[in-house]
Amino acid sequence: MPKMKSNKGARKTFARTASGKFKRRKAYKSHILTSKSTKRKRNLRQSTLVSAGDEKRVKIMMQ
Repeated sequence: MPKMKSNKGARKTFARTASGKFKRRKAYKSHILTSKSTKRKRNLRQSTLVSAGDEKRVKIMMQ
């Protein structure tokens, strides 16, 4: 049986933290930035963790 292949898009998108959780970037920061406030854009810069509901799906893609 062949080896399982990891999802290369997921490999580039998510990073595993030291505690085993997955880190991700926030959405809505790519274009049409003139209509968004400075405060909103500043908060979108920070990374966040993958939600508990999606963590299982991300883990499968990363293997």
